[in-house]
Amino acid sequence: MRRQVSNDASGSAGQELCTVGAVTASSKRPSSNPATAVAALENVAIGRRREVEIVLAALSSGRNVVLEGPPGTGKSTLLRAVAAQLDTGLVFVEGNAELTPARLLGAHDPALVLERGYSDDTFVDGPLLGAMRGGSLLYLEELNRIPEETLNILITAMAEREVHVPRVGTIHADTSFRLVAAMNPFDSVGTARVSGAFADRANRVAMGYQSAADEARIVARALGTDHPSLGIVSQAVAVTRSSRTDREIRIGASVRGAIDLAHIAADLAVLRSTAVDDRTVTLDASLAALTGRIRLHDGLSGDPEPVVERLWRQAFVGAAEPAPPAAGKARAPQQQGPAPAAT
Repeated sequence: MRRQVSNDASGSAGQELCTVGAVTASSKRPSSNPATAVAALENVAIGRRREVEIVLAALSSGRNVVLEGPPGTGKSTLLRAVAAQLDTGLVFVEGNAELTPARLLGAHDPALVLERGYSDDTFVDGPLLGAMRGGSLLYLEELNRIPEETLNILITAMAEREVHVPRVGTIHADTSFRLVAAMNPFDSVGTARVSGAFADRANRVAMGYQSAADEARIVARALGTDHPSLGIVSQAVAVTRSSRTDREIRIGASVRGAIDLAHIAADLAVLRSTAVDDRTVTLDASLAALTGRIRLHDGLSGDPEPVVERLWRQAFVGAAEPAPPAAGKARAPQQQGPAPAAT
């Protein structure tokens, strides 16, 4: 078997892997009934029937696909599920500024070059060549964090279905090779615009947040049956979703925030020997799960805690009622007015 280089940006060019970082797909053959395939995928990617249908149609017709949406909208979940349903390999590449063309293509093994000279046998395939030779899906995560010079290598593979490697020759892609990618919107920190040449060779599928009902299903499934926090799922989803529309928040939390909130609340209730829906429990769980995920608008001063506390009050208590003090903190006594004058 041809040796393959790690797609980890910290890996050395000669590191041997037997899977190119591939995610092994299910051994079960995909259903021949398209409706059955869509239903199976929708059960994994909750609330994504439309996107599932588009991605399946695009890949079946030999097209490349880019999913664009904010974090936590199920882009990776959908693509992994599609790969399993199609019974094909999925070669995963983490997109970042350190992903150079050499790490994507591969490199010659220095020890073997000294022994045999430059040849095809001394070349260690990177994830791109491994996917092309094996007819796998090349999955690029965080596409718009990848340097442009590296994306240019992908353009050739997408357009010509071949790449030229110095001292090796031209590598032709298997007929099953496809490129699938996921990226966050351009205004996310650390992202760049994808070039027009790349965009012209891919088909974009926009993925927004699911409905409140679908997000509640996602949280409930993540918790599992008989979880003590199942009773606060709707409130956890509500406070998380409100962070995306609040006037003070620039970037809100994904459904992962609701999942963490529910998990934290359950264990916090045990530690405090109280109910999971206790106000101090749900408040502290909300603060822990959401304050690090949200980003306030530029120019706003202050910490995110008061903002999350306000959203928590709307979801768990009601806007008119005051919040309880956070655990370990006492609120300052309210001013009672001037004392009566001594007589």
